[in-house]
Amino acid sequence: MSINKVILVGNVGKDPVVRYFDKGVAKATFPLATSETYTNQQGETITSTEWHNIVLWRALAEVAEKTIKKGAQVYIVGKIKTRSYVDKDGVNKYITEILADTLLVLEKKQTQVNSSGQSKSDGSGQSAVNEPPASYQPANADKGNPSNDELSPDIRPDNSQNEDDLPF
Repeated sequence: MSINKVILVGNVGKDPVVRYFDKGVAKATFPLATSETYTNQQGETITSTEWHNIVLWRALAEVAEKTIKKGAQVYIVGKIKTRSYVDKDGVNKYITEILADTLLVLEKKQTQVNSSGQSKSDGSGQSAVNEPPASYQPANADKGNPSNDELSPDIRPDNSQNEDDLPF
């Protein structure tokens, strides 16, 4: 048995870049920074930052395009994937990406959304999860994994186009 699962909470380094392919399939990419702070033996506070390449597909990419901006704090769940390519000089290059299947936007302040859709802060300064609108929730999320026939056309797996076949 093996498991390839990543959970990250960090800050978005750049606005997502979204590309659309055949049949309207969307791909969003953006860098995510995670930081760790510690005190060394000399008493100095050291902050170490790791950068991660995040990749989102289909409906999740479209949600990211509308809701994520540089500096936003996000919660990502996905898997690690490393791929290679040959650059213009003929040199083999490798890139490690996080293929995300869950995305939540976290806010700096606790907000409450009223029935008119407006949000107001309670001023507590605590982080809160900003759930995507109900229109982004699968209609049968509590029924287990739906078959392809039950999925709306924009989130059905596209068997004719594999993500590994794409040029980037």
